[in-house]
Amino acid sequence: MRTGAEYLASLDDGRVVLVDGEQVDVTTHPAFAPVARTIAELFDIAADPASGMQYTAPETGAAANRTFGIPRSREELRLRREAIQTWAQHTHGWVGRSPDHVGTFLAAFAAHPELFAEGDRDFSANVTAFHRRLLEEDLYVSYAIIPPQVSRATTASGWDGDYLQVGVVRETDEGIVVRGSQMLATGAAIADEIFVSCIKPLGPDDQDFAIGFVVPTAAPGLKLYCRRPYAPAATSSFDYPLTSRFDEPDALVVFDDVLIPWDRVFVNRDTAGVRRQFFDTGAHALGNWQAQIRFATKLKFIAGVARRVTQVNGVDKIPSVQEKLGELAALVSGVESAVLAAEYTAEPDEAGVWLPGKRALYGSMGLQSETYPRVLAILRDLVGGGVLQLPSSVRDLTSPVTAGDVAHYVQSPGVPSEERVKLFKLAWDIIGSEFAGRHQQYEMFYAGAPFVVKGAYSYRNYGYEEVLHDVEQFLNSYKIETA
Repeated sequence: MRTGAEYLASLDDGRVVLVDGEQVDVTTHPAFAPVARTIAELFDIAADPASGMQYTAPETGAAANRTFGIPRSREELRLRREAIQTWAQHTHGWVGRSPDHVGTFLAAFAAHPELFAEGDRDFSANVTAFHRRLLEEDLYVSYAIIPPQVSRATTASGWDGDYLQVGVVRETDEGIVVRGSQMLATGAAIADEIFVSCIKPLGPDDQDFAIGFVVPTAAPGLKLYCRRPYAPAATSSFDYPLTSRFDEPDALVVFDDVLIPWDRVFVNRDTAGVRRQFFDTGAHALGNWQAQIRFATKLKFIAGVARRVTQVNGVDKIPSVQEKLGELAALVSGVESAVLAAEYTAEPDEAGVWLPGKRALYGSMGLQSETYPRVLAILRDLVGGGVLQLPSSVRDLTSPVTAGDVAHYVQSPGVPSEERVKLFKLAWDIIGSEFAGRHQQYEMFYAGAPFVVKGAYSYRNYGYEEVLHDVEQFLNSYKIETA
């Protein structure tokens, strides 16, 4: 199993990561080095047999990360959830694109290689071979599967300008040459590989953009334009405890005629094939179950912060405060319950892959864009102005000029100043910092626009046929009575 040190060493490969108009070294730059260390910690956890994250992969006969495996029984699905939770608990759910997310998609692809043999070329061997590499090398794979927001009124073929979205420029004996851009490659700057495709529906004229492939982050001609990083502005881990550890980069991936060898191609100029890889393999359900496990872990952490705030402020016995905490508990337990319900209602597909129940899974996802803002709103109510009346930095607690006043005035009964300030600094990093704002946007839109998640996923996977049948049976059970 790969260690954290081995992962960190692999990042020194000349990848082109661009911030503030210049290329940076992700191994040392303050925007990337902290979260890279966090990912390294995840690899060290998985490499420790005591973590329970290892299993013997049938594809290789060797130890591998369970989150990269194909669940072929109900028990394996349960063990997969526990492995995902192990990683999520280490980051408290604040790393949204940890290696187990895209790794889950790739495992589901490999469970259905026949679906990658239905186009003009047979790419099935590529899918299984890359999954084997994932198991053997413990790779961190990110993805970029959303077109750039040039225009939402049309798809790429209708845009002014050639290859704004990544597409195939030409085919060669060696592979396909791609040009254009794709978003939103969360974690790509510190990942080993990037899976590139398009999850949004494509039209019949979008054939050139209907692709799926994996590419090394350091591939020639590939550039990553990162959003503004927040970690460099974090003055200390005391002042910004989340920002300083978990600020994973988001990036626009730009391809300047990048050669993708044929053995790295999964889909080529096949609009139906692009949809099959996500939805016919079960990858979308299995990958989003991982995301909901991580989301539930994050919500539990926020609930813990909220509860501790009420204790420190001495208001946890007030009925109205308990009502707020009760609503928060209901919201969090709803997501937790959906994760377990999806596992309980799981069934094997035709290939024997166990997939979580879609009614519970997509039901929870359908409310995520409302659940997360409401959870934050409750925490905001509970902290009130306490997050604003804080020392400017940890130095106010240590400087002889300010330490005395801070210790005397910024405290609570039975709670020393340092403990109170630390707690409320954490709360601010959840609700008010730039890191917090990015996470609210991320949780609301990570699975797509809310109307898509509710209409395309929750509605279609609920199973309205069953409830309609019940209503029809009831209506047919009585008639107009005559006097």
